[in-house]
Amino acid sequence: MLESVLIDTSEHSCCAHHHDHHDLVIDQLYVQYRDITALQDISLNTSCGNRVALVGPNGAGKSTLLKAIAGLVKKSKGTISWRGTQIKKWSKEFAYLPQREEVDWDFPITVRGLVEMGRYPQLGMWKHFAKKDTEAVDKALESLDLVDLQHRQIKQLSGGQQQRAFLARAIAQEAHVLLLDEPFTGLDRPSSETLADLLQKLALEGRLIIASHHDMATVKIHFNQVLLVNKSSHGFGTCDELITEDKLSATFAH
Repeated sequence: MLESVLIDTSEHSCCAHHHDHHDLVIDQLYVQYRDITALQDISLNTSCGNRVALVGPNGAGKSTLLKAIAGLVKKSKGTISWRGTQIKKWSKEFAYLPQREEVDWDFPITVRGLVEMGRYPQLGMWKHFAKKDTEAVDKALESLDLVDLQHRQIKQLSGGQQQRAFLARAIAQEAHVLLLDEPFTGLDRPSSETLADLLQKLALEGRLIIASHHDMATVKIHFNQVLLVNKSSHGFGTCDELITEDKLSATFAH
């Protein structure tokens, strides 16, 4: 079900002004599934306006890290803070976009219906759509060039259009941090370039983009920061510093 990818809401309001500067700080994060340690000693410090790539081999824990930041999996140790406080307080400001294969594309919902779901965290319990909610949805559809596609069922879209629809949902949510799991996978070159331009635009507006990514040829093009991860941190910094043959070999070999 598509509802499963929505982040739990809280009673705190989302900041609609994305030009405010906020820090996301992860300190010695551990995630464990029963007897299996999925992540250990993960740390990073980033802020609004950045595009952060999570780079590592399959099974390195990139998806787990995104879900831990989103609050979809529990951490067993360490801290994740946003605006200097525990991340749970600001759950409305985080939007998680799953891998495309995790979505039930046969689910009977239109593009507009999907984008409207982005307003649910803002509505809270038992509230109905108001004029401002409709306007937020209209604006999100327009900004992602989806107005002409808004009444189509989501399976009828191309891969690039489907990614834009999920981004529009995040925009309607007024999310400050976008967590994307392999957003470029399965896209043709024009769709990838369009998505990259959109992510850059969203970052320039003051949002924080964090995405798992596997194409080493495009990391420096699409992102400005990178976390090398293979169960644990193998370096965090700029792409120019860390996307090198030696550092990538060490990360993937480990």
